[in-house]
Order: sequence, then structure tokens, then C-alpha cells
Amino acid sequence: MSDRINDRKLAHIRVIQEDAASDRERSHFDRLRMTHRALPELNLAEIDTGSSFLGKRLAFPLLISCMTGGDHDMLRTVNRNLATAAERCGVAMGVGSQRVMFASPGARDSFALREFAPSALLFGNIGAVQLNNGFTIAMCRDAVAVLGADALCLHLNPLQEAVQPEGETNFGGLAERIGSVAAQLGHPVIVKEVGAGISRADADLLLAQGVEILDVAGAGGTSWSRIEAQRQAAGDGRSLGELFQDWGTPTPAALLALEPLRERVTLIASGGIRNGVDMAKAMVLGASLCGVARPLLAPAMESVDAVVAVIARLEREFRTAMFLMGVGSTAALIGNHGLIAGMPAAGDWA
Repeated sequence: MSDRINDRKLAHIRVIQEDAASDRERSHFDRLRMTHRALPELNLAEIDTGSSFLGKRLAFPLLISCMTGGDHDMLRTVNRNLATAAERCGVAMGVGSQRVMFASPGARDSFALREFAPSALLFGNIGAVQLNNGFTIAMCRDAVAVLGADALCLHLNPLQEAVQPEGETNFGGLAERIGSVAAQLGHPVIVKEVGAGISRADADLLLAQGVEILDVAGAGGTSWSRIEAQRQAAGDGRSLGELFQDWGTPTPAALLALEPLRERVTLIASGGIRNGVDMAKAMVLGASLCGVARPLLAPAMESVDAVVAVIARLEREFRTAMFLMGVGSTAALIGNHGLIAGMPAAGDWA
């Protein structure tokens, strides 16, 4: 079991490196046009890009989104470089699924990142479906403790599980189990998708269970359906993964669908966010934090400095977008639909 999970994590990275088409690059945010201010009445250098999340101050609202971790030197290097860069740049970080550390004790130190990021906002991560397969509240607490996490992500990936040969597809009664973890954990619980979006119906189920933070993680970026397809030999399994490679709700549409719930739920946007302009647009649509993963993977395999350089570029792009909309603070950006000049009709984002 432990070797299989580690091998799968390594195979995922190999596919991402070798298959450019696993990044669907749908650029859904490009269809959202913002109002340009020729007279912003702001000093670019004085714009306040800072934000707070779960009581911690961020230099700007970037989440290095969940990627990897496991019993392999390369996976340890990636996570440590990301954590060190998160600390240096004042941004948040989530880790990949920690299930592997319960099958392979050698994987635990790839998630022991608090020493590399003593003050950063860190999120643990467990596949929610594991709660239907014997994963206990004690194991959830252990995942949080190893990382020194500020919160635990429970990720939803029914599509990915459905197309992988070893997938676990019993999602029955899962909302109630998620609610039980949220009630008992003693840390905030974030429920996130992994690239197909969270619907209003999903959000209503989770809110009824006491979940207050959702990462919509919509379609438009990395396709885990396609990645799973590329792991398989030619045949029905591969064809299924490729058929569903663009399945899901685009991230901007997912945010808009949950807009009426913003007084009750905090939204994180991820899925196809590739630059600081996408981040600014996601926040106008109601997100309080924006997750980016794929653009940071190759730099994380290289060095901390390479990751920091990408984060610095994202910050400059985000700041510039705020400047050109005439918005002086991140707080004034969130949910400010008055900044929108035009967008597709509902259901017309593809």
C-alpha cells in the first residue's frame, strides 16, 4: 500500500512535467472584464495588498495550494522549498494528501514543515472519502499535529477517484462524516474540491454540517482526470479519464454560484488561477484567498529562490490589477461587483 501511494504521487508529478495538456489552460477568468480607471487616484507603491485569514496576516492573499508529500527525497524537497518560500513571502501554504504518512511512516517528515515556516499559515490535507474507509478523528488530529497546521483541508475528488483504477468511490453519507470532523477537530476545517468545482447544493450540505470555509477549486486548470488517464495504458480506463478531462464548473462560475452565501461561508478560489490578474478577479467574485499550485511546482523542484521569484511576480501582477481598478486595499476588492465591466451570462463560461 505505502509503495503504491508513493508511486502514484511520483507518477502524478511525472505526468504534470511531461504532459502539457494536463493543464487545460481554459483561461475562464479572461472572460471577466474589469472597469479600467485612467485616473486611479492612488500611488501604486502604497496600495495595501495585505489580508488576514484565520487570524494570520498575509502579505497578499496567496495560498500555495495543495500539491504533494511522501517518502521520497524529491517530495521532501518540494514541500520544504514551498514552505520556506511561504514564510519568506508571507503567504499561506497547503500540503498534498497526508494519507501516505499513515501507510508509510517515512513520509511523515515530508509534512513536518513548521520548522521551515514558523509563522506561515499552513493547511493540512486528507481526502474526505477516507472518512468512509476507516480514517478517524485521531488520524485527522495527527495530520494537523505533524504539520503544525492552522487548519485541515478535507478534499473532495469524486471524478479523480472514479477514473483511477484503485479509486475509492464510496461518497455515501460523507457530508455527515465531514461535519463530525468539523465539530470535533478543534481546528478549522476547509472543504475543497480538486478541479471540478463546488456547487450550491454541495455548499448547502456542508453549511448544514457546520463547515464555514470552502475552496471551490473549479475547472480550468490542472485536470486530475487527465492526469489519472495518463497513468494508465491505452484502454477503457484511459479513455474514461480523457473523456472527463474538462468536466466541472469553471472557477468564476463556482464563485458566482456561492455569492449569495458569503455572509455564512468564507470562499477560497483555486483552479486555473495562473496570474495576479486572475487572483484579483477571483476576489472581486467573492474569494478571500486564492490558491495557485502548478506554476509553483517546477520552481519548487529547483530552489526556494525560484519559488520566491514566482510569488513576487504574482504579487506585482495582483498589485497592478488593483491599481488599474482604483482599489487601494484588498478589503475593498472582495465581492466588489461594481468593478466588473462585463462577464458571460450564467452557464456560459465554457
